[in-house]
Amino acid sequence: MSETHPDPQQTDDTVTPVLTAKQAKRANATVMGMLIATGLTLALCLVPVLLNPAPKMQARDVDVAAAANQAAGDAGYVPLALELPDGWTANYARWNAGTNDGVPNWEVGYLTPETEFISLTQTNAANPTWIFQHTGDSTVSGERQSGGVTWELRDSSNGEATLVTEIEGQTLLLSGSADLAEFDVLAEHAVQDLRGN
Repeated sequence: MSETHPDPQQTDDTVTPVLTAKQAKRANATVMGMLIATGLTLALCLVPVLLNPAPKMQARDVDVAAAANQAAGDAGYVPLALELPDGWTANYARWNAGTNDGVPNWEVGYLTPETEFISLTQTNAANPTWIFQHTGDSTVSGERQSGGVTWELRDSSNGEATLVTEIEGQTLLLSGSADLAEFDVLAEHAVQDLRGN
C-alpha cells in the first residue's frame, strides 16, 4: 500500500476571515473616529486663518532722497529719488551691490494711492540675462508709450506687469501689481527725473 504525499505544487484554498457584525462595527468605528478627529483639527486650524483678512501693504514713507544720497557714491550715477503726487509713498529704498547677480542696482518700492505696489529698479550695468532673471517668468506682450519713451511691456503668470526701457545708458524696470495707468505716473516722473539729472 502506497502513501500519497501532498503535491507541493498544489495550493490550499485561501481562507477568507469573516468578521462578525460587532467586529466590523468596531473596525469601522476606529476609521470614523480618525476621520472625525482629522476634520475637527482642520476646522480649528482654518478658523483663525479665515477670521484674519490678508494684510494690506503698509505705507512706511521712507526718505528716498536720503537713501539715494548715500547710494550715489557706490552707484556712479544719480539714483532716482522721485517726487510723486499725493498718495504715493515709498516702502523701501536700497542699494544692491550686485554680489549675487553681478549687476549693481538701485531699487525703490512704491505704494500707489490705490494701495498697489510698484518697484522701480535702476542700473547702468544691465544685460539681457539679468533683465530676464529680474522680471521673473514674464513674457514680452508689447510696447507702451509713457513719459515720451517706449517701454517694453512684460506680463507674468501671477498677474504682475513689468515695464522695461533704457534711457541715456541707464536701464529702468518698473514691476508690480498696480494698474498700468499708475505705472504711467511712475514712468513719467522717472523719465523726467532721469533726463533732468
